[in-house]
Amino acid sequence: MPVKKPKKIFVLDTSVILYDHSAIMHFDEHDVGIPITVLEELDHFKKGNDTKNFEAREFIRLIDNLAKDHLLQNWIPLNGSSKGKFKVLMSTNGDSDTRQVFEEESADHKILNAALSLQKKNENGAKVILVSKDINLRLKAKSLNLKAEDYETGKIKNVSSLYDGKKTLDKIRITTINELYENGFCDPKKLDKGAKLSANQYFILKSSKNSGLAYYNPISQHVEKVEKRTAYGIKPRNAEQTFALHAILNPEVKLVTIRGVAGTGKTLLALAGALEQRRNFKQIYLARPIVPLSNKDIGYLPGDIKSKLNPYMEPLWDNLKFIQNQYGENDKEASRLTEMVNSEKLVITPLAYIRGRSLSNICFIVDEAQNLTPHEVKTIITRAGENTKIIFTGDIYQIDTPYLDSQSNGLSYLIDRVQDHSLYAHITLEKGERSELANLANDLL
Repeated sequence: MPVKKPKKIFVLDTSVILYDHSAIMHFDEHDVGIPITVLEELDHFKKGNDTKNFEAREFIRLIDNLAKDHLLQNWIPLNGSSKGKFKVLMSTNGDSDTRQVFEEESADHKILNAALSLQKKNENGAKVILVSKDINLRLKAKSLNLKAEDYETGKIKNVSSLYDGKKTLDKIRITTINELYENGFCDPKKLDKGAKLSANQYFILKSSKNSGLAYYNPISQHVEKVEKRTAYGIKPRNAEQTFALHAILNPEVKLVTIRGVAGTGKTLLALAGALEQRRNFKQIYLARPIVPLSNKDIGYLPGDIKSKLNPYMEPLWDNLKFIQNQYGENDKEASRLTEMVNSEKLVITPLAYIRGRSLSNICFIVDEAQNLTPHEVKTIITRAGENTKIIFTGDIYQIDTPYLDSQSNGLSYLIDRVQDHSLYAHITLEKGERSELANLANDLL
């Protein structure tokens, strides 16, 4: 007979719901508790157009549908015979009152009280586990002898082995590289001992005498030569940047991800590649999510909404100015960029301003994509219409929002899930090209 797993009750924090409104359905046969304080907090989030507002509204609808004629303080079956039950937990004060420990009454402490009260009741001997995206709340729970975990659904197990989109192959036969240069392609079986190649995977091929850059074309099923190209005055400075620009300029690839540390040229290459293809699209959007400094709302900043948002958009304008400075003031390419901005052929904007729009005939660049949740990334991609190309750039180790990390952010999730699709290409940039000083900081500090 199979060994029956001990019953568990998972208590969900508000941060989990705002990350994934369907989280309540992802705990297999175990039960789920929702503190009443979580419902109170979600009430404050239900209005607005941000993703967290959508998640709050969807969760409220889901609970309402599941409850129907039930009372929420009773255990209510979740949909599906293999699922557990759920109920709303009251924030009960008593021997386990967190105010006696932390000397403060806050929403987090009320959630802890609800979980501690449930643990004290010891319903059917079930182990109570608090689930939260808030690291500090998990630490507080553990300090009170309450088991606490991060929400694991959608998390990448091993970020260090995340697909990087490229591979260096040594000891390639000279005849194979010569064939690549002469014909522009070669047989994939002549590389890597016949190993399976991922769609749009890039290769640095080396023999004893020469080398070459190539990629696997899933349409022709050939390994094809990658030419070093220039895009709107920007020249790739290394093999990785050459690969990234190739993916951006490849009309068969509709979805591109580029990750790398600061100074590797992610955003600059994406923007230059989009400008090079400007005639193929109605508009070019360059957007980034707004993550306020110190996690404060942007309302505390002085000025009108444009003044409040300018500091967050400056890095994007800097990239545009860098491209413009490749030309003289009187060159038509420089004046064309100014004209594109004025006519809104090129739009630099906060991501929230275009959320909900249909993206047809657009080249859409999303900068700092590591600050998005997997659901936000999915929402953006599902907006893509005909003749739309989407480019995500970011550094999965430089996350500015408190409830995401290198394993749970949308960029890591996307790279892990979409690799080896013919419409998709990825490249990881590792060599900094900003300056020797910037490289020093990245390498040693």
